[in-house]
Amino acid sequence: MLTILTGGTGGVKLIEGLTAEIDPAKLTIICNTADDCIFHGLYVSPDLDTVTYTLAGINDSAKGWGIKDDCFTVLEQLRRLGEPTWFKLGDKDLATHIMRSRLLHEGLSLARVTGEICDRLKVSAKILPMSDERVETRVGTTDGEISFQEYFVKERWSKAVISVRFEGIEQSRPAPGVIEAIRQASAVVICPSNPVTSIGPILAVPGIHAALVETKAPVVALSPIIGASAISGPAHKLMVAAGLEASAFGVAQAYAGVVDTIVIATADKQMKNRIEKLGIATVLSDIVMSDLAGKRRVAREVLALLEK
Repeated sequence: MLTILTGGTGGVKLIEGLTAEIDPAKLTIICNTADDCIFHGLYVSPDLDTVTYTLAGINDSAKGWGIKDDCFTVLEQLRRLGEPTWFKLGDKDLATHIMRSRLLHEGLSLARVTGEICDRLKVSAKILPMSDERVETRVGTTDGEISFQEYFVKERWSKAVISVRFEGIEQSRPAPGVIEAIRQASAVVICPSNPVTSIGPILAVPGIHAALVETKAPVVALSPIIGASAISGPAHKLMVAAGLEASAFGVAQAYAGVVDTIVIATADKQMKNRIEKLGIATVLSDIVMSDLAGKRRVAREVLALLEK
């Protein structure tokens, strides 16, 4: 069993490549849920949904989120009623959130609800939330603290960031199956996701970091940074706010003590020696995954590393 830690669109690209190369049933995917939010009274879990839709073959690959060929009739009517519509929820996507919200209201855990949605969409990989407890990433800006979704979507990550924290993390616990997935894995892969707000919350759930340190399975991470900028999104800005260098070296710093090997861009070869001084083996590669061929190529390289 291959255990994956992921969040955001970068992680989904690698997962798509992996599932094209190996049986998806061999994957257990642990998703960040600190981006979860309540919109229009509905519980929305963006990272869980993006992974689920991708593995169900219904994701909107052009946008990187949502369901392909979706429409936004409900959102348009909400706009007419004067409701906020900055978070784009398509009509088909809303069906998932309605179902999730109902089942959570009936007392099912987020992990059980996620399993039910995967079953109905015929997803064979096991997808787990990092925790059943509510955790929320809060971003401190010069104008005050806001949710991650407000920062990322509403403000389009334009505001200067001065802090990042995970509200509720101290009271959270790993969802059922998460620790077992790490302990029983043949290998663990940390996707090229934002190390602060996508992977950071997963590692911060009490017990998960320790399980990764203790596992005998090889742990491989992929950098989402080339040079001083993220391949996509604001990871570099958030890394600086978290006290990390905005570089592949900063990613390695974030994972020091957890990962055995990190894959970085060939363009960052000058950082190889610095990273290896942290005790992390470093592999140079073309880590950009702009199409399915690129996703499969990177997936094959990761799988080859795990076989060594």
